[in-house]
Amino acid sequence: MPSRREFLLAACSTALGQPAYGFPTASVTTTACDSCNADSPTQSQTVKLFVCGDVMTGRGIDQILPHPGDPTLHEPYVRSAVRYVELAEAASGAIARPVDFAYIWGDALAVLDDERPRARIVNLETAITTANDAWPRKGIHYRMHPRNVACLAAARIDCCVLGNNHVLDWGYAGLRETIEALHAASIATAGAGRDEPEAAHPAVLPSGPEGRVLVFAFGTASAGVPHAWQAGPRGGVDLLDDFSTRSVERIAQQVAAHKRQRDIVIVSLHWGSNWGYEVDPARREFARRLIDVAGVDVIHGHSSHHPVGIEIYRDRPILYGCGDFVNDYEGIGGEEAFRPELTAAYFVTLDAASGRLAELALVPLRMRRFRLGRASADEARWLAHALDRESRAFDTRIVVETTNRLVVRPK
Repeated sequence: MPSRREFLLAACSTALGQPAYGFPTASVTTTACDSCNADSPTQSQTVKLFVCGDVMTGRGIDQILPHPGDPTLHEPYVRSAVRYVELAEAASGAIARPVDFAYIWGDALAVLDDERPRARIVNLETAITTANDAWPRKGIHYRMHPRNVACLAAARIDCCVLGNNHVLDWGYAGLRETIEALHAASIATAGAGRDEPEAAHPAVLPSGPEGRVLVFAFGTASAGVPHAWQAGPRGGVDLLDDFSTRSVERIAQQVAAHKRQRDIVIVSLHWGSNWGYEVDPARREFARRLIDVAGVDVIHGHSSHHPVGIEIYRDRPILYGCGDFVNDYEGIGGEEAFRPELTAAYFVTLDAASGRLAELALVPLRMRRFRLGRASADEARWLAHALDRESRAFDTRIVVETTNRLVVRPK
């Protein structure tokens, strides 16, 4: 059986870190941090957002939904998307097919209902298309049938970030069909477009009677986005050349062109490798400068297949990597030390007037049979321990509430 790395290497930039493993001792709290309590806004003065990492509803996931598309693949080891369903079933048990559109979200739907975020934002890492024009010399091509877009509507997703390394897997026709399918389902998009201006335009989401949430999204070469995908007249991804001062200034100009008073600004970045906890200094400096110079309130990072460390800088959260949220990797071995089956829903609560962080909480979940379920207490503690260990370098701590909800605190 090929390893997980062999399945994914052709499509993704991969660099293994050397994590320290172990399990946490019990750490329980039921209150927010002192710095937040000192000036805690009421619920009516705050905006809560849901964000997560990669949502990959193509390939094997697409095959279990009510309208599976053509399963043909062009991968080195697998020629049919059905094989990914078979791998998951061999690992965890049979999946009754077809499932309904809500199936993949599982317990996450109740979590979202309990948390009641104003906006739900995901990185959608698949094309939504029937196109057969696979991007040449690319090892992995994700796609979901357009009639299965209802699975995103089932979770009431408000915005799909498209600035990633799979949105053009099926060419420019596939990109156009992806955007049209999402917009027809009343789902906003950011980070890619049918022309350069659309790719650069933020998603604009209502956050109350006076404010908005602006989502700017960018792909980077560090996450495997091909340079050829840079947005132009035919469309493409809003691609960052680097993490330089020039890139910061470019984003600052885009933000300034759209931001109004009481707007909350999210910059969503597909960056970094798939495996490992290391955050290189260039990315950390870039994120901080986006907050300092561009007035960004939330850095929403993704590409990592597992959650990585979190920083709170000047009362703004920097999520360096949220980990995969939905994927079809179940049953593929090779990276078990990272516990990639464990993921989290991130809930960012901000002061509506200033954009300052009021609370950052994570709800741990686990993927099994292509469905999200609540993580066990042991699994929640494992994830809390890993994130706490990796976040200490940023003077940030992770603690576990009695409900297994994880709360992020400044040190």
